[in-house]
Amino acid sequence: MLVWLILLDTSAGYYGAVILLLRDWRISVPALLLSYIGVAAFLAQQQFITPDLRLGGLAISTTVLVKLISGLAATAILAITGATFGRDYNLEELDEFSLAELRRAGRRAQRQRAAEPLRFSDYIIPFWTLMLAILASVALPRLYPIGNTTTIDFVWYWLGLIGLFTMVVAGDMLKVGLGLLLCIGSIDVLYTAISSTVQVFPLALLGLVEIVLALSIAYLSGLLYGRLKTLELNELYKR
Repeated sequence: MLVWLILLDTSAGYYGAVILLLRDWRISVPALLLSYIGVAAFLAQQQFITPDLRLGGLAISTTVLVKLISGLAATAILAITGATFGRDYNLEELDEFSLAELRRAGRRAQRQRAAEPLRFSDYIIPFWTLMLAILASVALPRLYPIGNTTTIDFVWYWLGLIGLFTMVVAGDMLKVGLGLLLCIGSIDVLYTAISSTVQVFPLALLGLVEIVLALSIAYLSGLLYGRLKTLELNELYKR
């Protein structure tokens, strides 16, 4: 059992680090989905909620399955948002002003790539925030234990800190959404772990909040992209 818990912790840590470090939504959004799957497996293994459903040889609670479905829905919303606003324009449908804006954006991106071909600076702050998250996730369960075991405290502290730091270093709207969803997942794990009798309504409400947040990020991404033709937040300060 100890080996299984360590593997789950390592999996949660790995995918959380991927979300924090990498900027490409094609990698970070699937990492969020894998993080949801890892958390659901952790909750099922710990059996905070009595299993009432068997899938093959796996005993799982319906509530945990609902958590996984809500996480899948939120991830799908972000993935569709990234695919929609990351696609190329049909040039035949654009007017001359939109074409001129796209050409300026292309020239600006080309000059930026030429000036900083490797862009190591993009990863300096995320790397050190990751180091800080690792240290804090290891220290806080010992200094301020809340759950019944160190493993529980590590998981929810880790998800919360990674989500918080992801929002701090976010360079685009989708990454802000990823950080928010990780923070909600942290609250979900904590409530499930420390509640003696897990109530369905708060868990369902957290699942609904996840989906509403994902839809809100999709809406804000549409507004930002429609105005600036990009999801990069730094463009807001250049206009």
